[in-house]
Amino acid sequence: MTATGEVSAREAEVLALVGEHLSNAEIGARLFISVRTVESHVSSLLRKLALPDRRALAQRASELGRADRSHPAPALPTPLTSFVGRARERAELAEIVKTHRQVTAVGPGGVGKTRLALTLAAEAADEYADGVWFVDLVPVTDPGATVVAAAVAAALGLGEQPGTAIDESVVAALADRHALLVLDNCEQVRDGVAPFVERLLAACPRVTVLATSRARLMVPFERVYPVPPLSLAGDGESDAVALFLERAAAVGRPPDPALRDHVAAVCARLDGVALAIELAAARWSTLGLDGLTAGLSDQLRMLAGGSRADDRHRSVRAALDWSHALLEPADRALLRRVSVFVAPFTVAAAAEVAGSDVGMVADGLARLAEQSLLVVTASLGGTEYRALETIRQYGTERLTEAGELDDARARHLRWCLAEAAGLAVVGADWRARFDAVADDLRSALAWAADRPGQRTDAYRLARRLAELTFTRNLVGESQLRFAQAAALADDPADTASMLREAAAVAGCRMRGDDMYRFQRAAADAARRAGDTAGAAVDLATAATNAYRFWSKFARLTPEAEAVALIAEARELAGDDPAAAAALALAEAGVLTDAFGAAQGPAENAVPETVARAERAVELAHRTGDPLAESAALDALTGARSWAGDAFAAAATARRRITLLSAAPDTPAGTHELIDALGMATEAGLGAGDLPGARRWGRQLADHPLLAEVGHRATSWLLVAGAFAGNVDEVLTGSARFLEAWQRAGSPARSVLGPAVAGVAMIHGLRDDHDTRREWDAVLRRLGTPPEHVYGYGAVFDAMLMLHQGRAGEAWERLAPEPADVWKWVTWIWLHWYVALRAEASVLAGNPDAADRLAEARAVVAGNPVAAAIVERAAALFDDDRRRLLATAAAFDASGCRYQAARTLVLAGGDHAVRGSAALAGLGLAPMAPR
Repeated sequence: MTATGEVSAREAEVLALVGEHLSNAEIGARLFISVRTVESHVSSLLRKLALPDRRALAQRASELGRADRSHPAPALPTPLTSFVGRARERAELAEIVKTHRQVTAVGPGGVGKTRLALTLAAEAADEYADGVWFVDLVPVTDPGATVVAAAVAAALGLGEQPGTAIDESVVAALADRHALLVLDNCEQVRDGVAPFVERLLAACPRVTVLATSRARLMVPFERVYPVPPLSLAGDGESDAVALFLERAAAVGRPPDPALRDHVAAVCARLDGVALAIELAAARWSTLGLDGLTAGLSDQLRMLAGGSRADDRHRSVRAALDWSHALLEPADRALLRRVSVFVAPFTVAAAAEVAGSDVGMVADGLARLAEQSLLVVTASLGGTEYRALETIRQYGTERLTEAGELDDARARHLRWCLAEAAGLAVVGADWRARFDAVADDLRSALAWAADRPGQRTDAYRLARRLAELTFTRNLVGESQLRFAQAAALADDPADTASMLREAAAVAGCRMRGDDMYRFQRAAADAARRAGDTAGAAVDLATAATNAYRFWSKFARLTPEAEAVALIAEARELAGDDPAAAAALALAEAGVLTDAFGAAQGPAENAVPETVARAERAVELAHRTGDPLAESAALDALTGARSWAGDAFAAAATARRRITLLSAAPDTPAGTHELIDALGMATEAGLGAGDLPGARRWGRQLADHPLLAEVGHRATSWLLVAGAFAGNVDEVLTGSARFLEAWQRAGSPARSVLGPAVAGVAMIHGLRDDHDTRREWDAVLRRLGTPPEHVYGYGAVFDAMLMLHQGRAGEAWERLAPEPADVWKWVTWIWLHWYVALRAEASVLAGNPDAADRLAEARAVVAGNPVAAAIVERAAALFDDDRRRLLATAAAFDASGCRYQAARTLVLAGGDHAVRGSAALAGLGLAPMAPR
């Protein structure tokens, strides 16, 4: 029945019964009110509706009944704001309400239970002939069933009848009604609601009860529907973000769409709780997203001041105060003590941190979960509990008020230490086990690190967390934790040890400056500990790394500085074998790499460099340390490359891989292995071992620790792919390279030049001029060092020019004598340079082509690809097709499909048709005619 004008709900009921021509006594009996009250309502109706008598009133009631009888108006409060999202929850809850007569929507305060229930009730109003009725139980403080029944009676407009209990009146009024009764906020009067609802449903077969509560009612026929937080992400729109944007617009202007990800992050920090999101959105216009994000560390302070009519929802703190007040003292104590957990926790963990019996804690956690103060997750692996972030912060405040914070934190720290110590890095699930406790380890460390009394435990936890995060491939955090452990260590020897580990992790991250800084700091700590030999090793290693890993440095170490470090190390070394080996390596390494800055190879310098490196290898081998020996072998690899012996360099690089197969799985061991894989890849390219280079390059590119520097990890694999003509591999790898390079800030590192030049060449071979120009732009961003002008740049440019039939230009590009540009072509590019130079000379018709061929044969002998290029050029020079075609098989055997196809095209005739088809199959453009 819809009331008109200012007719009240009770008056509307009286009007309807007048329309049925009932007497005042009959109306009073039907509505459980006195006859005098009925007379008062009838008089009021005559006045409000301006009708002369009761007959006219009955006629008006009949008219209104005919017009509105099929659409009873829901007796629901009118929301002040729009309802956002919740499509899935609305559909689920509506379906449950259709099939169950008593449904309880449960969830923590502020999650949106009431709004969801009201929305559902409004949408379902047409399905209940006698309407929907809303009862707010917040004002009810007495948990007795009678008081609850009185609140329901008031909502229904029932008066109290002498001699009749109010609950009986309610049951009688609803006995034959088809209605939905919404009981909101039942948690504080559960003891009264449960028996009332049980009796009501037993006596009123067509009544359905939808209750909202922070805890289930615990009645036999109850169907519980947990109301989840607002959706944060998924296939559809995020309800949490939509709510934030709408409420933010209501107080000003909504955030720019470009900030949607930032809004989503804020909503995630708020666990998708509707109340928290609304309160945060209300402060967006004054704080902005940056201010909101900063304020989330104290959500209870920031999320206040909402425009809610209900005081409980004017702030998150008020909502939590309401729930907290309903708890027994023991449960309050448990809630505040488990608030130290950041991640989900078990009963056993909670018992240890709470300092209580496991059985008692289990019961307490169950009660807190029933009150929606903890989220419970049951699985085959066990049951876990979690507190939402606002509840955690609330519990921490309560811990402080109770004077229990330090004790609870200390117990949590001890638990974290035990968990970290027991995390064996074995089994496929170890990462999941680490992730499950990692946030708690970090939280405990953050607390302990600032307390002198916890310094020893903080050091132990920082060290273990550094080890675990390294193995978990969180290398940035690992470096931070090792440095933190060094700062917390009481013993300078421990400080030195942690700084060495931090240096190794920095090396894995390609952060040379950090590596150098940590290594020098380790020397200082070792000296304070009285370990002069250890300090000597650190100083010598810092000097070595400054040259050995120069491409990882933003600031190149001056030679004089490195020499000074070596001199200082020599004074401290004494007769310690490890120090002697480190010194020998520093002297060999600095000399070898500094040698590249000279104008040309002095005749005595190369043999001396090789001899120094061999001596470093011998001394390192005596120490029994595979990492020291590997580092020395690296120096020997470089020395042999300067000597022009590509095959000896490649063999030495492979020897490092074998040696490191049994090396410890530590930051230092991993750093050494990563470098060894890179060197083996480069050495394989220089010796023409393309399958080997691709194998080592693939291991390097796939190494999980290089995720931060994917562009560095994939660079040499791209070079190998470019030489082999593996177009698909280059296109896929180059996309990964470019994305990682841009993500890293597009660093202008010249060491990336060969990869970019190789990719640009492949696009040139494909006649994809637009993409080639894009990669040429990247190449210009990296600079044009001499290695580009005379080394890899000349090699890749010449390969493209020869493909395009521009042999004369290719010859000009390779015109400098190898001996004049030796320092830029020695190592990887020498054999490719002289072989392509010989072919360009032949195809360009140079008069001294025969001399170029002879010189090239002597240099590339033993290199399967470069030797085949020279042999092909010789066959072209001699016009010997049989020898020419034989090189195609040599290229195929060497994994160089592009050169094999090129050979067939150069052979002409039917062979050229097959060769052109092979080039097309590779995705390359046709070759220009000879």
